[in-house]
Amino acid sequence: MAEKDAITKEYMQDNEIFADAFNYYLYNGEQVIKPEQLRPLDTTQIVLPYGSGEQSVPEQRYRDVLKMATAMTDDHAAYLLLGIEDQSEIHNAMPVKNMFYDAGQYVKQVESAAKSHRAAGDKPETSADFLSGFYKTDKLLPVITLTMYFGADEWNAPRDLHSMLAADESILKFVDNYRIHLIAPADIADEDFAKFRTELNLALKYVKYSKNKNKLSDMIQEDTAYRKVSRKTADMLNIVTNSGLHYAEGKESVDMCEAIEGIRNDAREEGREEGREEGREEGVLKTLVDLVKDGILTLADAAKRANMSVSEFEVKSGLKA
Repeated sequence: MAEKDAITKEYMQDNEIFADAFNYYLYNGEQVIKPEQLRPLDTTQIVLPYGSGEQSVPEQRYRDVLKMATAMTDDHAAYLLLGIEDQSEIHNAMPVKNMFYDAGQYVKQVESAAKSHRAAGDKPETSADFLSGFYKTDKLLPVITLTMYFGADEWNAPRDLHSMLAADESILKFVDNYRIHLIAPADIADEDFAKFRTELNLALKYVKYSKNKNKLSDMIQEDTAYRKVSRKTADMLNIVTNSGLHYAEGKESVDMCEAIEGIRNDAREEGREEGREEGREEGVLKTLVDLVKDGILTLADAAKRANMSVSEFEVKSGLKA
């Protein structure tokens, strides 16, 4: 799993892929966030939970990808902090995980504002300004975390905090909910993949059908875009889906039609080998049956030689004790 997480993290760090994911999710595919307007940020977060004896013990956590974005809508610039958490496997506590990261980022912004005021020698105008260090005129940048799930299965884990709580509606109405923002291939209708403008389109569609080899093969044959896929996308898909794709080293692009043909050849050879093995087993079984009929072996002896229980041997051979 570590290899899968590492390669998807590297894949989503690409500004074009990163912008494509958020444009799909936030703006229905409209190209609002430009790759050149993204700036990488430090993914390290320091938290101070209470330890034994109420001593604060610093703990480091690392987000997968975090970038500052400028989104232009109606001649208005919106500044956002955008994070991506990659998942190659389903995570049952994703709402809490993402909520922690988002809350930590807001804490970091508050502390940064307070530090800026101290450095500038600003005098607080109110006691509230003094206590928090965050002045009434200060504003925070919105933080949006998007979970990218690179799995073919339906996301059947909780998608919000309330789904994780053991409480009825009379209590839940007093508990602020937190919903995850999720891109899961199984959730995407086939016609909506076109809203992605990069190879993320091809990658997520491939993942969606990666467990249905016939559908996957037909799709790749029909979509000519798969004839020339970047090496980084092919490598990522090969690892994430355990496809066993065959393609030459050193090439910048991969013909997925040819790469997946290697899988079909392997499957055909495996099928032939299974057929040969079944033939051998049938031959052995027939010989043992004849030996039992001739009185040379007992049913128990024949079953033992066939590595079967007596009842199983009876079913396979049609003989009865």
